[in-house]
Order: sequence, then structure tokens, then C-alpha cells
Amino acid sequence: MVLSPAFWSGRRVLLTGHTGFKGGWLALWLRDLGANVLGYALPASSEPSLWEEARLHEVVTGELADMRDARRLATVLQGFSPEIVLHLAAQPLVRESYRTPADTYATNVMGTVNLLEAIRRCDSVRAVLVVTSDKCYENREWVWPYREQDALGGHDPYSSSKACVELVCASWRDSFLREAGVTLATARAGNVVGGGDWSMDRLLPDILRAWQAGETLILRYPHAVRPWQHVLEPLHGYLHLAQALLEQGDALASAWNFGPDAKSVASVAQIVERLARLWPGEARWQLESDAQPHEAGLLTLDSSKARQHLGWRPCWSLEETLERTFAWHHAWCAGENMQAFSRAQIAAYQGDTP
Repeated sequence: MVLSPAFWSGRRVLLTGHTGFKGGWLALWLRDLGANVLGYALPASSEPSLWEEARLHEVVTGELADMRDARRLATVLQGFSPEIVLHLAAQPLVRESYRTPADTYATNVMGTVNLLEAIRRCDSVRAVLVVTSDKCYENREWVWPYREQDALGGHDPYSSSKACVELVCASWRDSFLREAGVTLATARAGNVVGGGDWSMDRLLPDILRAWQAGETLILRYPHAVRPWQHVLEPLHGYLHLAQALLEQGDALASAWNFGPDAKSVASVAQIVERLARLWPGEARWQLESDAQPHEAGLLTLDSSKARQHLGWRPCWSLEETLERTFAWHHAWCAGENMQAFSRAQIAAYQGDTP
């Protein structure tokens, strides 16, 4: 299956979370494909942000609003009349969910409920993709990659909220949307990295902040193993799936994993060591001495379903992923046009896909 500009050209797409890291990259990619995109999200949560540094406001129309505002969300949806809805807006951080658990559930779970209720009353919508997380699985710390049919769970509020979103989507699909002719799927990706991420409590942004300032990086979970992938990898999967939802219909209305291959699974310490070899200056790190909140120790994904039914597969190796991420950061430090640089990375990725 190939991404088709002819399919996306002029297609009306509501994208929630367009001011975020993944949402910003996806908004730019959709515009390059010719889609008519309307974003819905809170203002960018970091300073700096991809939204500002790549000047995405020049190419994407956005509504700055809260997913918890059900009335405004419904009004925006009705006014825009999208055919496709891509839902990425969320409170996306595990450690933040320990600090603000109620807000995390309100945004992630009730925000999704508000959106699905608005979709029920919007006749234009034909396909919906809700992005959750690889952390939605009941983590058993086993060596086998998780498959879409494995049990949902979540120790921390963030992970639990994403499992709840999966259940909400399944319920609305079975109770309301399928009979209305709306195809709904969910997507679960690995740990994404790439240029333009300045979120707190994420490994790559923490590394760049520390080493750029000449400081020592503090490692909290050095032995945690994760499926690392460039942000464009799962976004490519989301676009594939959204296109397929319209072209193939309800047969694809289910959950989908979009994770890297086994060679891109690595521990936090291994990622730091690889990045230190790429860093042009001094790169120091040390272990955090204080006790930390629980996070999963071992987590990998099985993406066989996406490979078999969508023809999707990861493209960039872990080494290239890290090199591309550092290249973006160094270009930003040099004052380059980051919208053009980001578009060039999207074009390079598309050129490398099978």
C-alpha cells in the first residue's frame, strides 16, 4: 500500500493535538500531501516547541481549545465537517500523570469521549483514528512483544488512561459508530524520538537540554528497555491506516501496533551511549540517586498485523533515527529554516520507504 497524494489532496481532516510533537509533524505531512487540515489543541506545552520553531501556524489552521470542552469541540467539528478525524491530543507523559492523575484521565479519557460523542452527531465523518500508546498493555515484564489481542492494563495513571481509551473506542465502535457507517481504529506506537521535541521527562529532550548546557545528564531508568523509533515511522503507519479505513472499511476497524523492528529495541543506557558517540562535545551522565515512580522495565511491540494487512514496516534503523534527530537539533541551533528542514526530512523518509 502506498500513500497517495491523490487520495489526500483536498481531503478534510480534523487533527487533534496539532501543536504537540507528533501532531506537529503529522500536520506538516498532511499539508504536504495536500489535505485540508484543521487542528484542535491547547497551545504548545513547551518552550521552545516544534509548532513555533517550524512556524507551523503558517501552513496549518488551528483552533486553540481544550478536549474537555465538549460544546466547543462539537461546534468546531460541525463547522468544519471533516471526512477523517485523527485524534492525537492527550496528556502524554507518565511522570506528569503521577503529579496530575485526575487531569490526565479527564483529558485522555473524557476528552476522547467528548470527541466520539461529537462524531456521532457529525454526518460528514467516515473514518476515525485514535492514537493511544504502547503502554496501554498490561505489562508483565516478559520478553515477548505485545500483540493487539493481549490484555490491556496500566500501572501508572497515564498508561491506565490509555487502556481506558482503548475500551472507550471499542464500546463506541460497537454501540454507535459501526451502525452509522463510521470506521474507527486505534493505534499504538513505540517510544518516538525526532527533532522538535522539548517535552519534560523524555530521554532525548533531557539529553539535548543537559549536554547543550554543558551539564551532566541524570538517568532515572537506565535499564528500562523500549521500542525506539523516529516519529515519522508511526505517523507513516497512521496515514496508511487512515487511508485504508476509507478504502477498505470496517474490516480494519480494530487496534494496530506500529513499532520498530527488534534491532531498534534498546535500554535507556544503550541509547545514551550511542548518542554520546554522536555528540560533538563533552557528554556526561550519572544515575539518579533518589527513588523514582514506577515505570515499566521491559516493553516491546509486535507489528506483524500492520506488516501483513497494510504493507507497513519500519524504514529507518536506530542509528539513522538518532542521527536524524541530532541533525534536526543541530540545524535548529544553527538558525536554519526548520519548516523547510522538517519537510526535507519527511521527503527523505518517503524516499526511503519501500
